[in-house]
Amino acid sequence: MKSSSLRLAGAIAACCAAMLVAAHAEPPSHAATVLDSMPHAKSIQQASISPDGSQIAYIVGGELSVIPATGGSFRTIEIEGKRSVRDVSWSPDSKQLVFLTDLSGDVPAAQLWTTALDGSAPIKHADLKGYAAAPTFSPDGSKLALLFIEGLPRIAGPLQPMLPLSGVIDEQIYEQRLTTLDLPTNTLTPITPADIYVYEYDWTPDSQGWAAIAAHGSGDANWYVAHLYHVDARSHDMHEIYVPKRQIAEPRVSPDGKQIAFIEGLMSDEGSVGGEIFTIPIAGGSIRDLTPKINSSPSSLMWTSADRILFGENIDGMSGFSSVSSSGGAVQKIWAGEEYVSAQRSLSGALSRDGSMSAVVRQSPTAPPELWAGPIGNWKQLTTLNAGIKPAWGEMVNFHWTNGNLKLQGWLMLPVNYSPNNKYPLVVNVHGGPSAACGAHWDVQTMGAESAMGYFAFCPNPRGSYGQGEAFTQGNVKDFGGGDFRDIMTGIDAIAKQYPIDEHRLGIRGHSYGGYMTMWAESQTHRFAAAVAGAGLSDWLSYYGVNEIDEWMIPFFGASIYDDPAVYAKSDPMHFVKNVKTPTLILVGDRDGEVPVEQSVEWWHALKDLHVPVKFVVYPNEGHVFVKPADWHDYFLRSLEWFDEWFGKAAAGQR
Repeated sequence: MKSSSLRLAGAIAACCAAMLVAAHAEPPSHAATVLDSMPHAKSIQQASISPDGSQIAYIVGGELSVIPATGGSFRTIEIEGKRSVRDVSWSPDSKQLVFLTDLSGDVPAAQLWTTALDGSAPIKHADLKGYAAAPTFSPDGSKLALLFIEGLPRIAGPLQPMLPLSGVIDEQIYEQRLTTLDLPTNTLTPITPADIYVYEYDWTPDSQGWAAIAAHGSGDANWYVAHLYHVDARSHDMHEIYVPKRQIAEPRVSPDGKQIAFIEGLMSDEGSVGGEIFTIPIAGGSIRDLTPKINSSPSSLMWTSADRILFGENIDGMSGFSSVSSSGGAVQKIWAGEEYVSAQRSLSGALSRDGSMSAVVRQSPTAPPELWAGPIGNWKQLTTLNAGIKPAWGEMVNFHWTNGNLKLQGWLMLPVNYSPNNKYPLVVNVHGGPSAACGAHWDVQTMGAESAMGYFAFCPNPRGSYGQGEAFTQGNVKDFGGGDFRDIMTGIDAIAKQYPIDEHRLGIRGHSYGGYMTMWAESQTHRFAAAVAGAGLSDWLSYYGVNEIDEWMIPFFGASIYDDPAVYAKSDPMHFVKNVKTPTLILVGDRDGEVPVEQSVEWWHALKDLHVPVKFVVYPNEGHVFVKPADWHDYFLRSLEWFDEWFGKAAAGQR
């Protein structure tokens, strides 16, 4: 059965490859005209402030530049071969930068570089055959550390396109190892064992070791069960410090080298961080929760002194910064705003050594991304990359409602040229995760384009999301599609009481968990006129057997599907598929490891058998998050066209 599904998916992928080439050869649709008219803003991939707070390195379009933190002229770092730069970090003395450049080719390969700010040419230190990431200087400046997977034939990470299955399975596991490079000799030395995967690390202040988060086995799957370690630079020994109850991230060693701070919480995806802040002695011992029952979701942290930790957080859908003593006590709120600040998700490099200066990328629904610097909350704009670019969509509203005793939040974008005298469609955009959150950012392809189409666009943060504390994030444990679904539906009802919503023209869309919720929603209600399921999960039993990250489900369901099938069955869209009447567009990459293409094949096959209007598009050589801009454009264009078609039919009474 599985092999026939794979053959079917392969045939569909081949068919759709030809379809994508020929797509939209006819005159552009209304949706195409709208999407093509959206403003094109440049993005800033990374910004990092020097430890002394004087300079900021930032990357735009793979090009590395440096600008004074007080403002002024920037200088672009010229790289041999004009290669694209990523993962930049400062030396402790603020005089050098380390970064990676990627080489072109079918398999990953990178080069490791440093550059001084004295105007001399960058120096290449190593050619790395495989995937490399996160280079940093040792505190004494004598070495570099990085994460390296030698010989890996694809870019690392579960969001990337997976390798097709071939040959004997489970005989080759590529582990990401903590590796050092001695700067005087350019000698590369693997530090951690070959059978353990290191996800994150932080130097100890004496340059003699690291705090690290790591796990045995497959790197994609086992982040969810990773432990906290101390790694000795001399002996290469790994000493296990802490076995967490849930997921952990952001290990940071205190300036005196005595403690490690980290974030622990229910996290559904590596890199999507939220929870509470804990500390533990570096030698091991009792942990201390510094933020018990905090009503936000800390997402990143940094020590600003031996007894103070500053952290970024999601607060009720907004960006924020706070601090707390390492001995506990009251949390000090520093700043919060209705915008998206990228530094809240990564304080590594965003703050000067003493925390007095920060470098952030700020954006909002009305302002595209720009680089800002200064004390937190008192920033000065440094770049004008997107000067003159204006939004082509309507106003964004921070929308609140209740479901019983639960207070909820989301973001509602009004249609462009909104008038309260007209009725408009509403599209619900369910975020991925579920441990994630909608934020107020510059959004062109989803909510912005929907608003420009003349729709209300709603992105809810139901229970299971970040922003209201760890208990709220755990609110859908053993209850996928239960309370979270009711939260979304009561949100629609609350909007309809305040705004002129056309109840006959409701749509729902989402990707990953959002794709699951789309499939679930259309199996539970007939209120939606159209649905778009991106990388959706349709059948928990088959999903458990074919996905690449199966460990993520245990914290959410309490057991594997083989040990407790009932807890999965009650949240299974396929068990209720005969209720579906909603016209559905299904979109997925054929090499998706997080939610494999077979899940979309099953849903498409069922809806075809039930004579539900359905269209299915498979994108060749794409993973869970698409890597080709043309495929993303096609993905969002087809989504807009689907809503336009079926909203039009609903308005004409054809549904």
